[in-house]
Amino acid sequence: MSQPSDSNNEQVIATDLYQSRDKIYVRRIKGVFRNFRFFGGLVLFAAYFGILWLDWDGQQAVLFDLPSRQFHIFGITFWPQDFILLSWALIISAFALFFITVFAGRVWCGYTCPQSAWTWIFMYIEEKTEGKRNARIKLDKQNFTIEKVARKAAKHALWVLVALATAITFVGYFTPVKQLIPDLVQFQAHGWAIFWIAFFTLATYGNAGWLREQVCIYMCPYARFQSVMFDRDTLIVSYDAKRGEPRGARKRGVEPASLGLGDCIDCDLCVQVCPTGIDIRDGLQYECIGCAACVDACDSVMEKMGYPKGLVRYTTENALEGKKTHLFRPRLIGYAAVLTAMIVAFTIVLISRVPIELDIIRDRGALHQMTANGLIQNNYLLKIANMTDEAHTFNVSVSGLEGLEFNSPTEITVDGGESATLPTILLLPEEKNTLPTNKIDFTISSDSDDRLTSTEESRFFGPANF
Repeated sequence: MSQPSDSNNEQVIATDLYQSRDKIYVRRIKGVFRNFRFFGGLVLFAAYFGILWLDWDGQQAVLFDLPSRQFHIFGITFWPQDFILLSWALIISAFALFFITVFAGRVWCGYTCPQSAWTWIFMYIEEKTEGKRNARIKLDKQNFTIEKVARKAAKHALWVLVALATAITFVGYFTPVKQLIPDLVQFQAHGWAIFWIAFFTLATYGNAGWLREQVCIYMCPYARFQSVMFDRDTLIVSYDAKRGEPRGARKRGVEPASLGLGDCIDCDLCVQVCPTGIDIRDGLQYECIGCAACVDACDSVMEKMGYPKGLVRYTTENALEGKKTHLFRPRLIGYAAVLTAMIVAFTIVLISRVPIELDIIRDRGALHQMTANGLIQNNYLLKIANMTDEAHTFNVSVSGLEGLEFNSPTEITVDGGESATLPTILLLPEEKNTLPTNKIDFTISSDSDDRLTSTEESRFFGPANF
């Protein structure tokens, strides 16, 4: 729809804010980077689908038991109190992503992102059921026939099976998978388990089967902020326009210079293999996920034409302009240094982690009391969390103020994975009190494990004797 402008009869073109998706028919190509994606994805899929079947000390090696608030990871049990470690892990992951983005662009997206990995699997199924790229285009243009319905049905059935296996595996990390599957087969699974399996099946089927590049282009925030992470020394997939232009078709064996052409034969193979449907020859675009499928495609064409490979390659903006590339630059070194320091600190904290927790709550009703025999009394509640899988008996001691005595039990047994509260009364002779408040330290220690020791600071209050 167009309207005339006010003075010079120019036309203003009105377009919709949302443009409907044009289906991308991706062509599969073999090559070095395709092999990297394949074997890398194989390792990731083996880890995702395999780890939850491993046993460790008689239980599932990785199990996030939400009802019990216990998170078992290879013999280590984490609790909600350990969520600070999760924050550390997320910050480390963020800095690792920043580092790899500054160094080599969106290689995370192209090689290890779950959206990309599952999309490649779904596209492989699509090719096996509907045929290669041209066959799929032709099939979609045909009227519905028995063959077309059968091929489409087979594709979607396999998509649903993969999505279902993905969803069951995901839920299996939150409920014991060896019990979940029999419960599903016998229609005895918990309602919430069924709900989440259905939800993640639909999400996987929709994202990898239908949305595909739409997730990468419109839904993923990484595509939007990656540009601020790049610099002129970042390794990115690029087209060498100086070498390739002007592009044009020619016969094999003909020197491009004799025709006044560059090395690009304008075959569009780089566009056909791109999972987001862009033309890398148009320059750097935020839609590019760095998968290097176009590199494999172009290298195969260059090899057939007898030209040097690398017309499309991983390179930097400086290298394309004939300038020196600085791989080790201040920003990259800074990210590496911070990342290394955080990993070391996280490792130390994880190794030195003591799986018990001591919280001290003072009696808020009175700062202190005086007993009939002239002793100063302070009341406390000691909350002890045993974050191991075994029961332990803990002894309580106090230090920091001479003359303190217990008028309560100093020993408590706490079952594995449980918490207990110990009411504690401390007494102090009045003549030993020199200040209205004194720092004291409570210490709990296990009878059976010397590692299980924790000390927390508190205060002892008394009357002012000065």
